[in-house]
Amino acid sequence: MIRFAYALAAIVFLLDQLVKYWIIHVVKLEQAVTIPLLPFLSLTWVENRGVSMGMLTADTEVGRWMLVGLTAVIAIVVAFWIRRERAWPEALALGLVLGGAIGNIVDRVRFGYVVDFVHLHAGPWSFYVFNIADAAITIGVVILLVRALIGRSDGQSERSKDA
Repeated sequence: MIRFAYALAAIVFLLDQLVKYWIIHVVKLEQAVTIPLLPFLSLTWVENRGVSMGMLTADTEVGRWMLVGLTAVIAIVVAFWIRRERAWPEALALGLVLGGAIGNIVDRVRFGYVVDFVHLHAGPWSFYVFNIADAAITIGVVILLVRALIGRSDGQSERSKDA
């Protein structure tokens, strides 16, 4: 499970960074700002200086590096959590979270913000603009929450034997 989770984290990170490279250097979305793709989907350039959904906005260099530090601590905790996990759903979820967190940390270090570009909308309704790393983190957290709420059957007995 450990290798699987770390490999998934690496895949998510690489995919996130490759797509962001494409968005920045090939599509040059920053210059176009918005490119409609479908009636409900656009590529929209957003420089996210906060965390999820723009919360905890870091408008200063100190704030930027505090967010880098905070997210790095979270990534380290997740990396250690992976080493203890025996159940595959949790390993999957943690791999998604770790890969996404590292992708967004790299953006914040390189640019001072996270590059967001996927914009879902319908008529006047608009969903937050996000990226692949954000989607991976969200999916991972949802898996963890669902597993925590409905209980775990696989790996539960193994963990209690270790304790």
